Amino acid sequence: MNSFRTRLTLIMISMIAVSVFAAGWLMMQTFKENHINALEDSMVRQMKVIAAKMEWKTGDLPELIAYYTQEAKEMGKFTDSRVTFIRSDGVVVGDSDYDVTKMDNHLMREEVQDAYKLGTGRTVRPSDTMHQNMVYVAIPVTVQEGAEPYILRMAMSLEEVDQSIGRLTMVLIIGLLILFVIAALISYSIAQSMTRPLEQITKVAKRIKNMDYQARVKVHKNDEIGELGTAINAMADSLQVQMTRIKQNESQLESVLANMINGVVMIDAKGQILLMNRRAEEVLGFSARELVGRHFAEAKQQYELAQIIQEALETRKHIREEITFYFPEERLLELNLVPISQSGPGDFGGVLLVLQDVSAIRRLERMRSEFVANVSHELKTPIAAVKGFAETLLGGAVKDEETARSFLQIIFDESERLNRLIVDILELSKIESRRVPLMFSPVEMESFVDKTVTLLEAEAKRKNIQLNSQIESGLYVEADEDRLRQIFVNLLSNGINYTPEGGRVTVKVHAADHDHIRIQISDTGIGIPKKDLPRIFERFYRVDKARSRSSGGTGLGLSIVKHLVELHKGTLSVTSTVGVGTTFTIDLPVIQ
Repeated sequence: MNSFRTRLTLIMISMIAVSVFAAGWLMMQTFKENHINALEDSMVRQMKVIAAKMEWKTGDLPELIAYYTQEAKEMGKFTDSRVTFIRSDGVVVGDSDYDVTKMDNHLMREEVQDAYKLGTGRTVRPSDTMHQNMVYVAIPVTVQEGAEPYILRMAMSLEEVDQSIGRLTMVLIIGLLILFVIAALISYSIAQSMTRPLEQITKVAKRIKNMDYQARVKVHKNDEIGELGTAINAMADSLQVQMTRIKQNESQLESVLANMINGVVMIDAKGQILLMNRRAEEVLGFSARELVGRHFAEAKQQYELAQIIQEALETRKHIREEITFYFPEERLLELNLVPISQSGPGDFGGVLLVLQDVSAIRRLERMRSEFVANVSHELKTPIAAVKGFAETLLGGAVKDEETARSFLQIIFDESERLNRLIVDILELSKIESRRVPLMFSPVEMESFVDKTVTLLEAEAKRKNIQLNSQIESGLYVEADEDRLRQIFVNLLSNGINYTPEGGRVTVKVHAADHDHIRIQISDTGIGIPKKDLPRIFERFYRVDKARSRSSGGTGLGLSIVKHLVELHKGTLSVTSTVGVGTTFTIDLPVIQ
């Protein structure tokens, strides 16, 4: 900007200098011409006076030279100039300053020719004899009637004129220098006043370039620079609005990508990874910092994935595959590779890789398949028993009253078991689909546990099993009382069923912290092997299948307990030692 200010100042000074120089030159030329014209007019008047007062003679050349030379010298003294008399044939017959015998013919001199043609001849030229610029003025003089006129010429030196012009030139030079200084100061001030707004506009433009969209130009005038500042401000406003929208869109896109349950990876046409969301990092086992900006083949642990990506880049078609990843953990992934375009349909920009973890879905499908198989198997046994004994009765065994009663009792027991199984299946289905409405109310734990234990005392006495309860007084919990009793009954029944005669089942309830209570139901039964502990809450899973069926269990009790605890926003855990016993621990929030 300073260089523009300097250039503008120099341009203004140069224009002023050229203008002053041209004006001075014209002034000097005009002064010189006017001075010479005035001098010539004065000389013409003097020569006319001389021509009128002087006596003109004709005769022999020597006599003429002597006479006119004398006259020229006298006239030269009076007029302070050079006076020359020229005969009609161009011969100089008298001169105030030089010997006429040595002078050449003057007939073809410019002033002489003009005098004959125009009546007055004027010219400025260097003198051949005086070697300086002279102004010559000549007029024709009639010497004798009918004869060619003589020429009276007067010449004066221009040295005085040149001196005057020289003095004027010095004055002009000094004035020009002073004007230069004044013009330089004024020009710099004007240039500064013109460039200062441009400097401000440049600073604002640089701030806008550095993404400071709050910068604005202060507009003081409505001239062209003011309009430029207004345009810069309007551009900044537009950019600010657009950048705000872009940031909002980016924030929304980042939020969507960051919270997607599927992994998303964008790969350009050259195989370079452009984008990875958080889920893709978890699935692939690489951070975005490690892979973004690098080639997809650098993820060396996923060779099969790299092959599929390469195929998608080459074919530019949608590819869907399911592969098993073993790094960073084993999981089944569904891959969808979709070609993307940059600006138009034919402009290939790369592929978008969507990673979906379908391990849970496939596991649920497998569990559903196993559930159907288990239900079929569980239903098959009582149905087969009912059918077999009914056929036996129809075959004639009904006539034997004792045998018929025994078979009918078995049919009744199996139908009861079948009914319990169907009821539990329906109950579990409703609980898992969260279609069970829970009616929460405050439950006083001490009286609640006493009533529940009373319900199971008869069953425990049959096996000579001792039921104990240790309840911290004053405990309340917000729960569905019926569903909470179902949890207790299932766990206590399991404890009684899997504890040998003479054993013990204990219920403990106490405060875990200010917000939770802890329920522990333990027995001294056969225990659960460590390998079976992770699966005991699965539907129809039995540790001891023969013992479970003989006890009348359906294999769904613990699964129901687990889902009911989760509906109460609690947690369920189990610890067990084979031959020593099992303890189920439930933590429930005091307030739902």
